[in-house]
Amino acid sequence: MAGSTPKSWHDMGGDAAGPVVPDDHDHALWEKRVDALLVLCAGKGLFTVDALRAALEELGPDAFETMSYYERWIAAVNRNLIGRGTYTTAELAAKMEQVAARGPTYGEAAK
Repeated sequence: MAGSTPKSWHDMGGDAAGPVVPDDHDHALWEKRVDALLVLCAGKGLFTVDALRAALEELGPDAFETMSYYERWIAAVNRNLIGRGTYTTAELAAKMEQVAARGPTYGEAAK
């Protein structure tokens, strides 16, 4: 088609992919938190849907083969927040160390 843009690696529209099998499952607590973080950050204007999509696409094809849906989303949220100057990679690393020191069950939902 004249003037059309070639498909990129992430554009699967029209490709044979087999049947879609709806998989009902409970989301893990961390997945629910990623979703909530996404909604909160977008609502605060920290990034746009376009910026989020661009960050997802920048992850590259390996991410789509090796990372889960919510792993990709949190990576994209993180890229946007760092890119905007909300926090630095050093600040994130320090916070991750603090959280890890709290133990493996920190943040689990109380039953």
